[in-house]
Amino acid sequence: MGQVQSPGDGDSSVRLRVLSYNVHGQRDDVDALAEAVRDLDPDVVIVQEAPRRFRWRHKCAALADRLGLVVAAGGLPALGNLLLTSLRVRVYHTWCQQYPLTPGRHLRGAVFAECGIGSARFALAGSHLSTDPTERPGQAALLKEALAALRLPVVVGADLNENSGGGAWRTVADGLTDAAAVVPDGASRFTFPCLEPRDRIDALFVDPRIGVLDYDVVDTPQTRRASDHFPIRADLLLPSEV
Repeated sequence: MGQVQSPGDGDSSVRLRVLSYNVHGQRDDVDALAEAVRDLDPDVVIVQEAPRRFRWRHKCAALADRLGLVVAAGGLPALGNLLLTSLRVRVYHTWCQQYPLTPGRHLRGAVFAECGIGSARFALAGSHLSTDPTERPGQAALLKEALAALRLPVVVGADLNENSGGGAWRTVADGLTDAAAVVPDGASRFTFPCLEPRDRIDALFVDPRIGVLDYDVVDTPQTRRASDHFPIRADLLLPSEV
């Protein structure tokens, strides 16, 4: 697909391929997962349900190695959110966020990194919001507060655990571009569950300064075996100066 949206002079901008992927705790076909991601050749993978418990550092590094990438940030400090990058991406600064724990619920959080490719600087963020509709809006508000504090153009990958149009979705999306909305029928491409896709609960949002060249929900034999979520792929155009 050709260029859909561009922030300006494409000759001075930098291309970036991003995946946002809930890997279901690697409880499915990990060989299919590795094959699917390697075939897509991403610069960045924003992972949900990455290793977060015993030997999580080793397990995150092993996952990155299987995918042909390196760990940028995340794991236990981000409660299973993980940023993986190719060696093309420089990582300058990373940090994690943990949302308040609701007794009896699952502890969740987010991961952030300031990165660069050549003269282009950008931020990455990833999160996985609660399945509880009473808990989710507060987490969305905390994530949005952290995003609003970023100076660099941001790319956000998230499993929001609700369909587009929901309150938490609208909170996170406010002021950002929903990558799915810039391609024909993108918003109708479901991401979950793989066996019977019926929901779009996974999203990729980008700063308006970032161009969206292409977007897809990757439905292949490999991705149907790899997880209960399909990965989102977006080809982006980063401004070379911020």
